Amino acid sequence: MNILRRALALTGVLAVFAVGGCDAAMKNEESGGLDLTGSITADQTLRAVLPQSIRDRGFIRLVTDASYAPMEYFAADGRTIIGFEPDLAAALGAVLGIRLEMVVGDFATSLEEVKKGTYDGVFSSMTDSAEREKKADFVNYFSTGTAILVQRGNPRGIRNLSDLCGKTVAVEAGTYQEGMLARRQKRCGPDPIVVSALKTNADALVHLRTGRAVAVLNDFPPASYLVNDARTNMYYQLVSDMQYETGLFGIAVSKSNPQLRDALRGALQRLINTGTYGELLKRWGLDSGAVTQATVNAGN
Repeated sequence: MNILRRALALTGVLAVFAVGGCDAAMKNEESGGLDLTGSITADQTLRAVLPQSIRDRGFIRLVTDASYAPMEYFAADGRTIIGFEPDLAAALGAVLGIRLEMVVGDFATSLEEVKKGTYDGVFSSMTDSAEREKKADFVNYFSTGTAILVQRGNPRGIRNLSDLCGKTVAVEAGTYQEGMLARRQKRCGPDPIVVSALKTNADALVHLRTGRAVAVLNDFPPASYLVNDARTNMYYQLVSDMQYETGLFGIAVSKSNPQLRDALRGALQRLINTGTYGELLKRWGLDSGAVTQATVNAGN
């Protein structure tokens, strides 16, 4: 068992990698297999950057909404969180020589909970925006945009964002996509979008599947996953491959905790430099979202 495998085991997050898209993801979910060539050794210099309180505690606690495959979601047991982000969290922990825990919480209030100290950070496909940077610092690790997801067959003939005017659209509350819809309203004139903001992305998808919404706005990776996964592609399709308002995902940490921010940024850069980051992206079929530098607060 190499060092990364041991680190993944210690996190309590089952690591399952997808090779070649959703079919491979399903096979790996069933087998629970993991085999990375090489190993990751702890960087004591980066570990020393961590706040002493976190080193004494022995773990970093990150909140997530596990309803966003392939980024983060529950395995078949309904308890284990799997996906690209849990795997990246485990790799970051291996570099820092500390355990990273991902726990499920409310996405809409996650930044406030980080500010209060309930969690050390948010690792949940959170788009780094100027508004959010007022509340937290972001270590940027992925680039993507927003897609429009509709029922299979596109019964309402949705072609673009303009076609959403006068219709009900479901989103997860507190997401960047909820803000996108708010900004689009002024273009709809007398026929505003009826925004159904729900607690989780899974709730939004149920509203689409049952006809209570004509569309869901999702980040492109989870939207693409749904329309390609054999378990869900009979229900959903993309309007197009268009990605709206491309931006950066970031691990959000409190502005009062620059040591944790800098340690995570340094660990991410090491994973980029050594190729481990790229391998994780490839195994989840997310190569197109790669970043070449671990930046801080580089969002729109």
